[in-house]
Amino acid sequence: MKRLPIGIQSFAKLREDKEFYYVDKTRFIKMLSEETSGYFFLSRPRRFGKSLFLDTLRQAFFGKKELFKGLYLENNWDWSKKYPVIYISFGAGVHKTEEELRETQDMILRKHAEGYDIKLEEKSIKNRFIELIEKVYKKEKEKVVILIDEYDKPILDNIEEKEIAKEMRESLKNFYSVIKDADEYIKFVFITGVTKFSKVSIFSGLNNLNDITLDPKYASICGITQKELEEGFKELLEGVDKEEMKKWYNGYNFLGEKVYNPFDVLLFLDKKIYRPYWFETGTPTFLIKLLMKERYYLPEIENLRAGEEIIESFDVETMNITTLLFQAGYLTIKGYKDIFGKRTYYLTYPNIEVRTSFMDHILNYITKKPEKKAESEIELSEALIKSEIEKMKEIFHAFFASIPNDWYRKNDIEKYEGFYASVFYAYFAALGIEVKAEDVTNKGRIDLTVRFEEKCYIFEFKVIEGKEKNGALEQLKEKRYHEKYKGKCKEIYIIGVEFDKEERNIAYFEWERV
Repeated sequence: MKRLPIGIQSFAKLREDKEFYYVDKTRFIKMLSEETSGYFFLSRPRRFGKSLFLDTLRQAFFGKKELFKGLYLENNWDWSKKYPVIYISFGAGVHKTEEELRETQDMILRKHAEGYDIKLEEKSIKNRFIELIEKVYKKEKEKVVILIDEYDKPILDNIEEKEIAKEMRESLKNFYSVIKDADEYIKFVFITGVTKFSKVSIFSGLNNLNDITLDPKYASICGITQKELEEGFKELLEGVDKEEMKKWYNGYNFLGEKVYNPFDVLLFLDKKIYRPYWFETGTPTFLIKLLMKERYYLPEIENLRAGEEIIESFDVETMNITTLLFQAGYLTIKGYKDIFGKRTYYLTYPNIEVRTSFMDHILNYITKKPEKKAESEIELSEALIKSEIEKMKEIFHAFFASIPNDWYRKNDIEKYEGFYASVFYAYFAALGIEVKAEDVTNKGRIDLTVRFEEKCYIFEFKVIEGKEKNGALEQLKEKRYHEKYKGKCKEIYIIGVEFDKEERNIAYFEWERV
């Protein structure tokens, strides 16, 4: 049995040691070579196989035919041509100052110069870069291939420090502008990163840069399709519930066939335990802070709408939370509509891993007591199984009581139904069960519907001042929302929850089985 290439980003290492599994993506290299433009940009979430694909490109342009034996490219590439390659990656380490970034850039350029046995004489980073390209071209007598991995990482490393992030952006903009100036010496360019900054802010002047991020024919250039999973890892899938695995790790849609995150696939097939492997490699604290700051109504994340301008570009001055969630991989495209020449995208969570883990981390962030919250989740699961409604009340009351006072000093979220409803939604979503907000009926909208096995829990939320009830349960009975689920659930419970604005906790929690 072959070995799983966990953490390996070197194509040469994978192919020289024939004991590793490898999903053949080399047909995309042929496709790229046939495009009119030789300049490409690809945005994908972290740990999605971008670095491995870039290294595969590098070996193809180096003419290393022996590495491609048995792969698509072996018989679909001109191996008589070899090209010099300048490979730049900002993936290693964290750059906290512009000086650190310049040191990294200088080191990369110096190593390439040494590799091609040339001497760089220019002083500025920008001029040394263009000098490197020109001298490599003249020495090798072939146009140069430029591959840039994690082009945006120095900016993202400082995303919470806006001024530093802007400095990094301007420094990188200056660096990348060389590509436009050196066009006559360049054969091919491929740039990857997590975010997609506007061309004006980063790639100024690169008008021929072909963005293939949402090009349907390149949808599976990174990631693993269902067919690739079942054919490439057949023996490892014996005894695995493929539908459950699909729910957990598949679902990323870049306007083509849906794909799995390869990092999740490799870790799951190695351990055969369902865990949020990808999510655990990078907690989205900054995104969670933004969500809380903007009083984001968390249930909306299940079904967001966004225009092309929202999901296609991001910048330091205009950090749109929907754009960040999409580009970072916490949201994916559920579908789209073209209306009057404009496209509207419908976004949602890609899978169980992201949905449950994201909500789990939000709850941890709010309460600052993850161990207590984890214990509450277990108790809530048991309460749902046994239909212990009063137990649910105790769990949520204890959670709201555990929220630090600092939360309320910084804002007035306790006045908003949306905050309380978001906490209920996050708790149920973190359990991985079916939760639906703003559930439409012929009588109106249900605040929150939770379905578990053959049970259905219908919630109405209200915020009150003083001790006077606001009729949450009465509204549920009057509207008869539960009729939507007759015949679908064996047990239906309607629950009215009213929050005291001053006490910042549940004042009334009334319920009936209908």
